[in-house]
Amino acid sequence: MAVEEMTESQANLKSIPPDTKPAGKKRIKALIILLTISVVGGWFGLKWVIFSRCNIETDNAFIEARIVPVSSRVAGTVARVLVGDNQFVKRGELLIEIDRRDYQLQIAKASAGVGMAENETGGEQMKVEGASAALQSARARFDQAALDHTRAEKLYSRDVLPKEQLDRLTTAKRVAEAQRKEAEEALKRAQAEAGLAIKVGSKAKILQRKAQLDEAELQLSYTKIYAARDGYITRKSIEEGVNIQAGQPLMALVPLQEAWITANYKERQITFLKPGQKVEFSVDAYPGKIFSGKVDSIMAGTGAAFSLLPPENATGNYVKVVQRVPVKINIDKNSDPERLLRVGMSVIPTILTGRSNSDVLKELNPFK
Repeated sequence: MAVEEMTESQANLKSIPPDTKPAGKKRIKALIILLTISVVGGWFGLKWVIFSRCNIETDNAFIEARIVPVSSRVAGTVARVLVGDNQFVKRGELLIEIDRRDYQLQIAKASAGVGMAENETGGEQMKVEGASAALQSARARFDQAALDHTRAEKLYSRDVLPKEQLDRLTTAKRVAEAQRKEAEEALKRAQAEAGLAIKVGSKAKILQRKAQLDEAELQLSYTKIYAARDGYITRKSIEEGVNIQAGQPLMALVPLQEAWITANYKERQITFLKPGQKVEFSVDAYPGKIFSGKVDSIMAGTGAAFSLLPPENATGNYVKVVQRVPVKINIDKNSDPERLLRVGMSVIPTILTGRSNSDVLKELNPFK
């Protein structure tokens, strides 16, 4: 009986098509490969999630720098332009020189005014001295007239002097007194003209003319325009012989050595951002090169809040839009000094928040 069953089973096996066994093995291999891919994909996906939580990245970032406008403080004709487009200049280097002849003439006029003021002051002082001498003479005459009048009264009381002579001496005394008062007023008038009525009045005119001379010299110094700091010349729009006005923009100075990065991160990405965190970034202009920097500060609001027309969410239909917050990143000057970063370059910064893998796994744990 057993032999018959074995014979039947062998017959059944022989009746199975020959391709059935390899198909089963293929399914097993496919399941193994699928499982392997799932495990590897899950592992890399988990690592990517952990990396994205520990290191915050964005491609909405650009190089920025201060643009220092160069303008003239006085009007005139440009005599010389000593720099060219995109030239590097150092602080204190002469950039533009304006025709100085008009301002040299103003200095000559102001200097002559100082001399005239000094001469006028000397002449007025002489007038004061003359008025003072005249006052002393008038006082002496009055004293003599008063003395003669007193003597005449005594002689008249003794009937020695006639009444007519006494009247003449009385009149002479009144005239001397009037002359004395006139001399006093003349001295006051001379002192007022010379400015001696106040403490520094005698020097008021000289100080005024000297101030005008200082102003003329200052205007002359403005005819030479120097670089306010180290940087590169750009937006140059001036040539020799052009007549310019005060305050007219002539060129711009860009200190690229002080450039920084403005990275616009999504509001959900700034949860763990802090000033001082290390940053690694790449620049499209230098593929394969990694630069370094540090987070300097986080803007007080989103970019939309400080736009020209900020959105008003209290009116109309509201649609939530993910906002972006600008983050300022200082560039490490020693990361690659040979490659100078230009304003407006696109960068991809990655902020290293310093969070560990365990911190991220705790957040992902659904059973916490």
